[in-house]
Amino acid sequence: MSEVFEFTGENLAQAKDFVARYPEGRQRSAVMPLLDLAQRQNGGWLPDGAVGTIAEMLDMAPIRVLEVATFYSMYKRSPVGKHQINVCTTTPCWLRGSDEVVGACRNALGVGIGETTRDGEFTLGEVECLGACVNAPVVQVDDDYYEDVDARSMADIIEALKRGTRPPPGSQTGRQTSAPEGGPLTLTGEAAKPAGKKASKKDDAVEGSEAEASEAEATDAEAGEAVEPETVETEAVEIELETEVEAVETETEATETEATETEATETEATDLEAGETEAVEADDDEAAGDKLRPEKE
Repeated sequence: MSEVFEFTGENLAQAKDFVARYPEGRQRSAVMPLLDLAQRQNGGWLPDGAVGTIAEMLDMAPIRVLEVATFYSMYKRSPVGKHQINVCTTTPCWLRGSDEVVGACRNALGVGIGETTRDGEFTLGEVECLGACVNAPVVQVDDDYYEDVDARSMADIIEALKRGTRPPPGSQTGRQTSAPEGGPLTLTGEAAKPAGKKASKKDDAVEGSEAEASEAEATDAEAGEAVEPETVETEAVEIELETEVEAVETETEATETEATETEATETEATDLEAGETEAVEADDDEAAGDKLRPEKE
């Protein structure tokens, strides 16, 4: 690391505070806030000297610090302009017109992606998801998010920055945070107030209870009407299923009876055949005995 970099007294105290937030042996986890701190001190980018200084503070190999500094697009490794304009071009923003926003930046600044204007005021960048997809397209200008941006509003933002003013960040269409674009669709009016004398809190409570009871009864009635056809249909299905089950059971019993009769028939035939075989063998034994018996003179 050729350049020499040292934190200012104030930033050094801040850096030590960052490191102290992590348990003993886990101080390396402070690498990201220290890189950000060094970048802000150095005009928006990280020289090699800053990488070396942070590596020494955290007892890390310089290459490990450099790996972090080159992985995240939030860290810049070369000089940048006073204002950094980073346009998100990931799918949600692209579908909502980020290409037109990039075109507006090119036209207003006269530079392309990754370039800095000659006066050193602006650097145009292209980044992946900025995490505000619901309000796409999104553009990050320095530390501020500008959401629901289109070509015209982007040009207006750049012109304001050129004049030395910073437009309010957030939605450029008047959207409230991440609410629907058309504004709220429910609970848009005030509750009706009773006419006549001013009701007491007790009257309001009684009226509220009666209203809730009426709504509950109406809901129960609607539920009963809605359930009745379903109940009839369910009963019909159950009857049909019972009929099918009985038919299957009857068929099963008939099959079992037929199998039993067949088995009995086969057993009788086997027994008969065995008896005949035994009789034949007995006759053969008797004939053999006659041959062996001596003849009488």
